[in-house]
Amino acid sequence: MSDILREGHRPASEAPLQSDPVLNDPVLARVAGPGSPFEIGLRNGIRQFVSAPPDLNLMIESARRFGNRTCVVDFSSDGEERRLDYDQFFAWRDQLVPLLHVRRGDRVAIAMRNRAEWLVAFLAVMKAGGVAVLVNSRGSGPELLAMLEDVDPAVVLADTDRADAVRDAGYKGRVLDLTKPLPEDELTRRAAEPAADAGVADPEDPCAILFTSGTTGRVKGAILSHRNVITGLMSTQMSGMVVLTNMAAQMGTTVEALIGQMPQQASLLVYPLFHVSGLGAGFLSPFVSGGKVVIMRRWDADEAARLIAAEQISMFSAVPTMLWDILHRARTDGASLVSLRNIGSGGQALPVNLVEEVHALCPHAQIGTGYGMTECSGAIAQAVGPDFMRRPAAAGRVLPMVEVRIEGPEGQILAPGEAGEIVVRGAQVMKGYWNRPEETAAVLTGDGWLRTGDVGFVDEDGYVFIVDRKKDMVISGGENIYCAEVERVLGELPGLTECAAFGLPDERLGERLVAVVIAAGNDGIDEAGVIEWVAGRLARYKAPTRVAFATTTLPRNALGKVDKIALRKLWPQLSGEQ
Repeated sequence: MSDILREGHRPASEAPLQSDPVLNDPVLARVAGPGSPFEIGLRNGIRQFVSAPPDLNLMIESARRFGNRTCVVDFSSDGEERRLDYDQFFAWRDQLVPLLHVRRGDRVAIAMRNRAEWLVAFLAVMKAGGVAVLVNSRGSGPELLAMLEDVDPAVVLADTDRADAVRDAGYKGRVLDLTKPLPEDELTRRAAEPAADAGVADPEDPCAILFTSGTTGRVKGAILSHRNVITGLMSTQMSGMVVLTNMAAQMGTTVEALIGQMPQQASLLVYPLFHVSGLGAGFLSPFVSGGKVVIMRRWDADEAARLIAAEQISMFSAVPTMLWDILHRARTDGASLVSLRNIGSGGQALPVNLVEEVHALCPHAQIGTGYGMTECSGAIAQAVGPDFMRRPAAAGRVLPMVEVRIEGPEGQILAPGEAGEIVVRGAQVMKGYWNRPEETAAVLTGDGWLRTGDVGFVDEDGYVFIVDRKKDMVISGGENIYCAEVERVLGELPGLTECAAFGLPDERLGERLVAVVIAAGNDGIDEAGVIEWVAGRLARYKAPTRVAFATTTLPRNALGKVDKIALRKLWPQLSGEQ
């Protein structure tokens, strides 16, 4: 637990809870009760961690105490290993800060694949008082350019591929390629003139902007404050402490003794760092807790299996696709998973047969799942170990720091077990979308409730079940693909008169994106050409896996919109798939 949390930062306006039902669980009441590092209070009617630091950089700085403990294991593009301890990592961060030339509140974009430089860049932006803008490194040059032009950053911190891509797309702003050696003359000059102290942020100051899309297919930057991000991190830490407290009780020991017996936590980072899951659970959470972060640039199941064994990975959180891949290696190639103690997944529901397979191969590991979103700084619901096994079909249990209600079509609050739109409130909820006041107002109410766009229900025990999505979105291999965005690009292909993109169930990917098109008057269009058209204009993972051609107009509902339910039923006939 971070020293900075023990010191206490309770504002006078944050009152401790006396009898909130969230503390009915006796274990949670001990972990989050008065005087504890995770003490929960109320501020403006919203639950807060009363001892939380106001500035994420204070939380980051507390990790200096881990000194020569291994911090990051990374592999360069040519396969050379890089192993950095906490002292080395902070030295690298401190060297970069004065090169940014930014002041508090300036936006700084980070456009890189997963690598050590990305982590250093984020920490440097926090130290300098900037706002980290996390762009989708898998996007095409024009997609990257659109995000940069939207936020107008003071500087872009990039790797070589992304630096070239944004320049080729026409970006004229300042770009610093962190994968090249830092200029010696600049380092010397800046060392002689240290950067001014940025001071301490206000908890409501913007901390990061993460991009997400809506049903219109337009990317939007969700603004997360320091309070948002810190609450998300501490909520994860608190959940871990509840699990440890239960384990200690079962073993007849204390939490302190149990922690003292554990080796350093080692996490395999596979989620993209521009995702909220990669930033929070994948990087910041293990970093501030003294863990070792082992970075993968891109998913490779054989390399992941090797790293799990070689680095004694204890925590592995991935989308179901990746879990299937690892389990296959263990079954067929004898890959060792003995070091794994925590196996988690998110982004889509865990298939029951996958849960059974994980439990059979890793009976010693705690299995968990979660449900969250960028706009909520991470998880809204989570379940680990016995909590998860009680309701493996659920997306998790509502976390203590979040209020969840289910609303009907007219905004009425529904009873437990009734399905409607999931609406949430809490200190994790974003401040809004960057430069999108109308779209912000469409999802955020005046009293802080966020409309998730997901349809589901909450049972009597607080478990969340996702039924459907109001948003027309496909989650394939853990990646969000917005059908409207793909349809917009399909609509630009000469000769296509109608198109529709939608998802189909897939055992490995969770869902796969397919499309149905009508190509009247252009006999030269074929399936491969349509797929390449999309792949050349959007990130490749957004391209349909299959394209079927219809000869009659697409089915439509009473409002004149394409009826995708009917199209799914027609898919076997249109595609020839059975």
